Amino acid sequence: MSTSTIKTERKVSFVDKFLNVIEKGGNALPHPATLFGILALVMVVISGIGAALGWSVEFEGINRKTMQMENMVIQTKSLMNAEGINYIFTHIVKNFTGFAPLGTVLVAIIGIGVCERSGLMAILLKKSALSTPKKLVTVMVVFLGIMSNVASDAGYVVLPPLAALIFLSFGRHPLAGLAAAFAGVSGGFSANLLIGTIDPLLGGISTEAARLLDPIYEVAPTANYFFMFVSTFLIAVIGWFVTEKIVEPRLGKYEGDDILEFDEVTAKEKKGLRAAGLATVALIICLIPLYFTLGKNFLGHGLVPIIVLFFAVPGLAYGISVGLIKSDKDVMGMISKSMATMSGYLVLVFFAAQFIAFFNYSNLGTILAVKGASLLEATGMTGIPLIIGFILVVGLLNLFMGSASAKWAILAPVFIPMLMRVGYTPEFTQLAYRIGDSTTNIISPLMSYFAMIIVFMQKYDKKGSMGTLISIMLPFSMAFLIGWSILLIVWMMLGLPIGPGIGIYM
Repeated sequence: MSTSTIKTERKVSFVDKFLNVIEKGGNALPHPATLFGILALVMVVISGIGAALGWSVEFEGINRKTMQMENMVIQTKSLMNAEGINYIFTHIVKNFTGFAPLGTVLVAIIGIGVCERSGLMAILLKKSALSTPKKLVTVMVVFLGIMSNVASDAGYVVLPPLAALIFLSFGRHPLAGLAAAFAGVSGGFSANLLIGTIDPLLGGISTEAARLLDPIYEVAPTANYFFMFVSTFLIAVIGWFVTEKIVEPRLGKYEGDDILEFDEVTAKEKKGLRAAGLATVALIICLIPLYFTLGKNFLGHGLVPIIVLFFAVPGLAYGISVGLIKSDKDVMGMISKSMATMSGYLVLVFFAAQFIAFFNYSNLGTILAVKGASLLEATGMTGIPLIIGFILVVGLLNLFMGSASAKWAILAPVFIPMLMRVGYTPEFTQLAYRIGDSTTNIISPLMSYFAMIIVFMQKYDKKGSMGTLISIMLPFSMAFLIGWSILLIVWMMLGLPIGPGIGIYM
């Protein structure tokens, strides 16, 4: 599919110039897969140097398996000694096949492929383009991205490529839609109207850290709910503003041979939509008893297969109804063609998985996190400057250590007691952490789904690389960081509760 992006003539602002430098610099680097391969080799060398020089840290941390405080000594593990070389050769396959997003993406593609190639995806986009007010599209995409966080990682796989198609159906630049969805899913990771899987996980770590000073303290999963509820609307508005006022104007007009132009929905298409709707209702009726029988664990751990069903079953019904699916061979052909489009992703993931695994093995991320926490603690800052400094340190560390729970297991025992001593509740410290952790996800190559988003992007920009994606997402990251921090400062000044029965101050 050949595509081209033509940028309309307009005044080039300082922000545009800055982002253009980032894009050109990033794209001057090798192919993303090659770059990850080079970084993996660099990590081997750095780990060897760090181990030889004795890079290490000692700290009180939380064991995420036992949820108990432990005195930990973390040393740099070399990938250049016998043990490290053995790890490299014995884990190359495991690093690839065990890469968190890989299975999710490939399984989801089965359902998405049927839905797309049966024609159902196109007709749904047509309906959306003909019935949705154009002014609401951007904010809806960002909002849905934020809300998808309750479904764990599923939003990463489904929403960005779908949002690109939605924007394309409105005659807008598809990369702006992809960016808006990615910003909502990842940049707004901690905001939501509902309690998600991350809330009890972080709450459990915060509880153990708080008990260093108060043996009976407990941080509830709802500890940050009020603030995160309001944050959902703030992030949606900021995401809308950045998309429409900064990102999309900079991208310019999109002109490619995949521009969507829609006529009115035909009688045949309406018949197919009715069949797809009935199939969806039947699927829901079948799944409800399973939910009540197997409980929430079924919905949580079985979410990806459920997503596959919600794409595949209506897609099958639609395809059969309009005559595009006549046998199982047609269905398997659709799935095969969809899987074939993922070859570039598989190559990129192989090298990205090695780099991330090597980085984690070396312990350098943990050492950076502890050193960063110690540096901030040593500054002696108090009040709002301390909180903002904490958010900035977390945001910086997030570029090197992706897991929210892993970072918090290291930082919570340092900052929760520290801030409790100066009058802040553990819940508030956790809240500040979540802001820093969320806002830089979208510009971190170490984020598990970053490589996948690059592949989605390259469907519309063949020459686009890591620099392109970072330059597109950086305005979201900075705006979320600034806007969220301002909201937090206002919340502090007003002394509002951050959750049910939970305040800012002890």
